[in-house]
Amino acid sequence: MSNPERQRPTGKRVQLMATCLCDAFYADVARATVEVLEHLGCTVEFPDGQTCCGQPAFNAGDWAASRRVVRHVVRTFAGDAPVIVPSSSCAAMLSHGAPEEFAHEPDLPEILALGQRTWELADFIVNGLGVTTWPGRYETKAAFHRSCHARGTGTADAVRTLLRSLAGAELVEFDEAEQCCGFGGTFSVTFPHISSNMGHLKLEKIRAARPDLLIGVDTSCLMHLGGIANRDGAPIKTQHIAQVLRDALKNGGLL
Repeated sequence: MSNPERQRPTGKRVQLMATCLCDAFYADVARATVEVLEHLGCTVEFPDGQTCCGQPAFNAGDWAASRRVVRHVVRTFAGDAPVIVPSSSCAAMLSHGAPEEFAHEPDLPEILALGQRTWELADFIVNGLGVTTWPGRYETKAAFHRSCHARGTGTADAVRTLLRSLAGAELVEFDEAEQCCGFGGTFSVTFPHISSNMGHLKLEKIRAARPDLLIGVDTSCLMHLGGIANRDGAPIKTQHIAQVLRDALKNGGLL
């Protein structure tokens, strides 16, 4: 999966796509995303009527249903402002999955235009706005889980750039870091035992590095790994990168 040609921001007005999981379970990640963007001087708009990016139906093979959802996204996020998503998975759907399923549809140009201005949060901060150091302080020994959908994009390097610049934070590496956590959206429902076993293997490698915190860019991965750890009776603290950046600002008295 290659990184599409991005539409560089010409101002600091952005639209926030909060994602289904933020809406259902992780409202604080959406709040943290707004606080981080506003700290950077962005005016954050939250379009009413936003729902899903269309990925569940896309992954299930129901492209007709997925295209209906994506067309709704195009209408909801009209205009030319960057669309910021605290999820590499949803960002990848709009940048890569949607153009694939619309390849022979007459409205492909609209889909491509949306994908070109859609950014995962950390990718936008570093590669869109050019911010490579983060202020504040966050005392932690952290492991970073790079989601599969971040492959071929600037997200993983952007997260590492921000974390390595953060006072008090130590980023630790772990074995087999490129392996999937096992969630995979509908994959975890269709193949729950395989999904769970993959999650256990991932946690085994992460725990060996003895981090205080597991950081991710997708709440889906964090929910999956955190849930398995809790069921094992060995909870692991997880945070989305937006929460880490927001809390660093608070710790530094900048919020």
